[in-house]
Amino acid sequence: MFPASSLTANIPIRTECPPGTCICDRETLLNDPAGDMRVLQLTRMEEKKLILRIENISSYADLKHVAERMQTQLGISLHIVPGPNEVRTVRGLHIELLERPGLCKKIRQTIPAAVRKCLDRNPEIVYAILDAHDLFGGD
Repeated sequence: MFPASSLTANIPIRTECPPGTCICDRETLLNDPAGDMRVLQLTRMEEKKLILRIENISSYADLKHVAERMQTQLGISLHIVPGPNEVRTVRGLHIELLERPGLCKKIRQTIPAAVRKCLDRNPEIVYAILDAHDLFGGD
């Protein structure tokens, strides 16, 4: 999408993780002229803002909007689906970010954790997710 040289020259990008702690494959992404660099725009400061925004979501529509914005602006795909077993609590939902180069291990943990926190506070969003996946057996 964006050439690495123009991205790093104009837009702040996430600093690299300490060696051996992450599997984000950041260097490969930076060296790939055709690589999608949007995910690297999620600096630690921007990550904190995003986490706070996710934790303050108050409706299913808002959750979908934030997920769409993450996809559009950062190329991060958030998927929330009921788990394979019975869903009795928020822990029964499968919340994940799709793997992609440049997506830090920490982000893969913090965003789903923030979504869980939001869902714990707003059970009506959980019901909307279940309803969207037809688990209440509409027909």
